[in-house]
Amino acid sequence: MKTALFLMAALLVSCSSTSSSTPAASSASEPTTLSVAAESRTMIWNGVAVEGGRVFVSGPLWTGSKGPSVAVLDKAGQPQPYPDAAWNEAGRNPAQSFVNVNAIHRDGQGHLWVIDAGVSGFGGPPVPSGPKAVEIDLGTNEVVRVYPFDARVAGPGSYVDDIRFHGRRGYLTDAGRPGIIVLDLDSGAARRVLDGHPSVTAPSNRPVVVDGQIVRAPDGSPLCVNADPLEVSPDGKYLYYAPLHGPWSRIETRWLDDASLNPADLAAKVEPWADLPPTGGTAMMANGDLYFGDLAANAIKRRAADGTITTVIQDARLHWVDAPDIDADGFIWLPTPQMDRVALFQGGTAKIELPVRLYRLRIK
Repeated sequence: MKTALFLMAALLVSCSSTSSSTPAASSASEPTTLSVAAESRTMIWNGVAVEGGRVFVSGPLWTGSKGPSVAVLDKAGQPQPYPDAAWNEAGRNPAQSFVNVNAIHRDGQGHLWVIDAGVSGFGGPPVPSGPKAVEIDLGTNEVVRVYPFDARVAGPGSYVDDIRFHGRRGYLTDAGRPGIIVLDLDSGAARRVLDGHPSVTAPSNRPVVVDGQIVRAPDGSPLCVNADPLEVSPDGKYLYYAPLHGPWSRIETRWLDDASLNPADLAAKVEPWADLPPTGGTAMMANGDLYFGDLAANAIKRRAADGTITTVIQDARLHWVDAPDIDADGFIWLPTPQMDRVALFQGGTAKIELPVRLYRLRIK
């Protein structure tokens, strides 16, 4: 939905911790096996980012998570509020605290971005000043800028989901009110594009299936999540994106950046890209390889730049892998929040199997 997800307002759309282990250090001699990097009985994390030996995790509070919204794992494996306790104080001024964080993402420039859907709770509308992107300097551990999304960008039904970058533009998906958000990182101006376009809208004929069961929204209908996973091609030419269910589309970033294009002309620039299965999250390498979680198969798969798809690992422990991250040492980090097992989708009784684990796997 991450990834992720991200599910909240998206789930309104119908189709008809305490960690107890220490984050493992990267080692070139480690075998290519799935290993537990951290685990928690309180924090339900759906996102991870790894940089400079530090492991950051995040998760929306509506899942039932009792930990901070964003945390860094200390040497004892304990999640510590990040960038500080104030930003993780629920109920505080939503312009200066996290409301419901859906994703975290490194920008390659030493900054961590936190994407806050800003919704009050499952099914609730965005709270005033809630939806935002928060940019944190990983060197100083300080928030350097907050990019708020007003009601014109993240209005009723919106669930701002995740972000990717090219140049001085950020591109975000809206998993609730289907569309793409283009953010100017200099001016802070944001605008919606491809509103309601089929490429960002959950299809009615591709249900999300996990462990052989269709995942259903609280009203009993098949779960539908609109624009969710996204990546920018290594050369920055294309934005790849999809509803959680797939299929994927692409559009050149130059067209997204051109505010003079009218909606019809921009829509005409969308192209089919890849018919991938429902996924909780993706990560793309510099060579164009796309790693994605196949929810139905409990697997991590790789789509090579030539379109070839291979299974990297299939394991029952990889139940709803959400937004992963690939670190500088060649490991992919895999959060497993078990989103389909949260109380919202289980008649009010959570079926999450604790502890929630963060896995990692060497891929290069």
